[in-house]
Amino acid sequence: MPAAPLYLLDQLETADMLEINGLHAFEFSLNDQLLDRAEAAALADESFSSEEVALRIESLDGRERRRWQFSYNAVMEAQYSAEDDSWTLGDPPQHRLRCMGAVSACTEDE
Repeated sequence: MPAAPLYLLDQLETADMLEINGLHAFEFSLNDQLLDRAEAAALADESFSSEEVALRIESLDGRERRRWQFSYNAVMEAQYSAEDDSWTLGDPPQHRLRCMGAVSACTEDE
């Protein structure tokens, strides 16, 4: 049985932090209105494409604030690399993105 295809958008919706080009980014957002329109199109069995910004990312590189934004199409066309669990997206020069979950520790003794 073939594995279900992986989509960056699915991982972004559950991620707590991103790493982009080696920088950790705690601040990122998805365009929920755009994603709602895409979901409505999928439910109606219609194709959907958009160059609207779907993902915004901010990170600090030393004292410099870095910002990236990617269209819905760029996010949907991102290529997954199982070797390092990352995604390549955007126009050249391309960006490498990793989605991460929050790490927490229990302080109570069991």
